[in-house]
Amino acid sequence: MKVLALEDNKELARSIRDFLSLAGYICELAGSVEEAKNKLLTFSYDCILLDIMLPDGNGLDLLEFIKAENIQSGVLIISAKEALDDKVKGLEGGADDYLTKPFHLSELHARLRAIYRRKSLNVSNNNIISYNGISLNTDTFEAFINNQLLDITRKEFELLMYFMVNKNRVLSRQAIAAHLWGDYTDNLANLDFVYQHVKNLRRKISLINGTDYIDTIYGLGYRFKSTETEI
Repeated sequence: MKVLALEDNKELARSIRDFLSLAGYICELAGSVEEAKNKLLTFSYDCILLDIMLPDGNGLDLLEFIKAENIQSGVLIISAKEALDDKVKGLEGGADDYLTKPFHLSELHARLRAIYRRKSLNVSNNNIISYNGISLNTDTFEAFINNQLLDITRKEFELLMYFMVNKNRVLSRQAIAAHLWGDYTDNLANLDFVYQHVKNLRRKISLINGTDYIDTIYGLGYRFKSTETEI
């Protein structure tokens, strides 16, 4: 999961980033509404942690920006304000959940995962993503092909999950690199490491006689091709 944390408390922001990074997520920080807008217009995120009180505006106003720009990220409001009106306004404005400070980072993690599942994944039993014989366990980071364990690295697991979440969509090397390794890859001239990870993943799927749904779209990137109708 790729997360943008909009939080002006630098100590809390660093704690959130460090905790989510240890959990295997990519977490980037923004300390103001303007910085968050610039990032949201440039990069894509699975979830946004949105503080209400910010030095240059109100986080609730950013919800209108997210809606106007048709940004599909999940939104979790985090704020020290306990007023019911703020909670109602946030949820009615498009937020997916609301968490009041102070909070345990483990609860933040659980709520983020719940939002991600609801918005992005076809998940059964709370932690299983599946499609045509492919099964991913998001708790154990294990992948199975027709019930046979697939021997892949953590990054290959995340890559396969990214493909499955975006079935039938062409994903550029730049998009894959930014999603799995962070926005610093945007300035890299050589993205051959993406090609190598995709190649290794496809080879390992073939080794256990799994169906390779990943197509190379020359000059554009890759696509996880399914038989489902894209809506």
